[in-house]
Formats: sequence, C-alpha cells, structure tokens
Amino acid sequence: MRVERLLANLGYGKRRECQQMVKKGHVMRKDGGKLKVGDKVAWSDLELEGGEELDPPGPLLLAINKPTGYVVTAPDDEKVSDPVVYDLLPYSRFGRRRPFLSCVGRLDKDTSGLLLLTDDGTLLHRINSPKRGIWKVYEATLADPLSPKAAEAAAKKFASGTLTLEGDFSPLLPARLERTGERSARVAICEGRYHQVRRMFAAVGNKVVGLRRVSVGGLALGDLPEAEWRFLTPQDLEAVF
Repeated sequence: MRVERLLANLGYGKRRECQQMVKKGHVMRKDGGKLKVGDKVAWSDLELEGGEELDPPGPLLLAINKPTGYVVTAPDDEKVSDPVVYDLLPYSRFGRRRPFLSCVGRLDKDTSGLLLLTDDGTLLHRINSPKRGIWKVYEATLADPLSPKAAEAAAKKFASGTLTLEGDFSPLLPARLERTGERSARVAICEGRYHQVRRMFAAVGNKVVGLRRVSVGGLALGDLPEAEWRFLTPQDLEAVF
C-alpha cells in the first residue's frame, strides 16, 4: 500500500496532509532507508519521527473510561454542541480512521464508564447482539432508598422476562439486580434499549441519578482512569466473550 494511503487509513490526515508528513520527515522507515511519497510499504516498515510507533492497523479494539458530559456520536456531527467521545482520543485521529472506528453500543451523555470502540463491523455486531448473551453491568445511584424488600421485588420483576417498558412493544430480556447500598444497585443487562436501566428503575418507582458501566462480558473497567483510553489485547477480547 502507498505510504500516504496507509497513513490516511490510520487517521493521520487527508491524503495530501499525509504526503506532507512524508516530505517533512515526520514518518520514516525503521531501517533508515529513504522514504518518498508514493512508496509502497507495510505498517511494520514505518515509525514516526522520534521512534514512536504508528497506530496499529485494523482490526482495532480499544476501551475508553467515558466521563459524563460526553456524547456518543460521530466525530463530525454538527448537530451536537457537547464534547464527543472522539475528543478523548489523540488529536481526534481515531475518528478519521478507515474503516471507521465505531462505538460498540451507546452510553448516554449522563452515563459514564466502559465504552468499547472498534473498526471491525463483524465484531461490533457480535458484542451488541442480544443473542450472544453478553452481560453489560452497571452501577446505579438512586434518588430514593431501595429497601431489601423493594430490591427483591424489583429483582424478580427484572428477571421475569415479562417486563415491558413504557413506549416499548416487547418485553425486556431477563436482567439481574443486586442491591449494593441504601441508594445503590448493580444491574446486568444483555441488550441495549434506549435509556434501558433508567427506564427499568422508573418502572419500579425509583429514579436513577447516577449511572456507570463497569464491565462488558468478562472485561472490567478496572483501574483505567476517567477520560483515558487503552488498546485492548486479544486476551481482553477473549474476556468479552
């Protein structure tokens, strides 16, 4: 692949911008050989100025610890004035990768926690599909106290497979609820309907005032700092399933 196309696909800029990177020596051959615009290269042949590795080629999977206040949408969505999750990535570069780096599912503006992104459409579908039964676990902070008795009743309702939320036409898949405090609970769901966890608690007479996703499948948010991101390894991906 020509060097300028490879760089453009990795999100370093438009084709002409990437040509300038090559001309100015901001990217070079690892073996010290001369690099010219139009040269056919492999990803493993190149490095950035100063010896920094290029971003890895696809398929790519990474995790962000999304803060509240950030919107999950396309990086160039002109209808959104709020910051978007792509602003958390370096130079918004990952938002320009080809194939496009897409969010796996959505977290609303007021929900924080683990968000995955990938440029692999098949993988995105596998993780999102309710048929895969991949549990997404959330920690919810509630407006009103949740007594043990109320938590038990809510847990039965969530697990029944018969709960139909207002505005929906089909019942939710069974979900899990664990009371973790007077006003806190942990909820696990394996589908991702609009504001699902918030609407589930509304259905049992409570209100979510704080929501954080802590795991997807067996992959936990862990100690990843808020607003930071990291590449995921094959072992991480295996944990998801």
